[in-house]
Amino acid sequence: MNKLNPFRKKYSDSELRQFEFLRKVRFFRDLSFAELSRFLPAIHQRKYERDEVVFFRNDPSQALYILEKGEVTLNIDIRSDFETIIKVKEGNAFGENSMLENSKRIYTAIVNTEEALLWVIPNYAILDIFQNNQKIRAKMMTSLASYYNQTNQQLFTSYRNSYGFFNLGQMFE
Repeated sequence: MNKLNPFRKKYSDSELRQFEFLRKVRFFRDLSFAELSRFLPAIHQRKYERDEVVFFRNDPSQALYILEKGEVTLNIDIRSDFETIIKVKEGNAFGENSMLENSKRIYTAIVNTEEALLWVIPNYAILDIFQNNQKIRAKMMTSLASYYNQTNQQLFTSYRNSYGFFNLGQMFE
């Protein structure tokens, strides 16, 4: 017989919906409800309009963003122009290097639809949670490392397919 623990935290329908949304994001997928609940007080929603810049390359990485509605392009600046490297779709995160201390943005994020609704988790809140809960930190850093590994594999595959167009060795200088 399965006994219910009367001391176990019960979550509201609103919290459960937030947990469900957060778990769509790879960085939060392995966290328990209790672990996810630590992020809820820090999250705020923000609406952006078409062509609004969320952040520029080289800005301090002050927040992790999760796209609830709309589309955001991640762009690299080449001379005076931008080249889109990826279009972020609903339910995905960007600005992941905000999980690292003292990091700067490596791309520019621009809203690509009439409106975008973003969940914003400030860097200071993430780092505070990490400092106070090493288990959460370990799970999320493992996920971030896996993400960066996958990104590196894609970079090297792309380089192999376009060999000769740029010198990948410059990346390691």
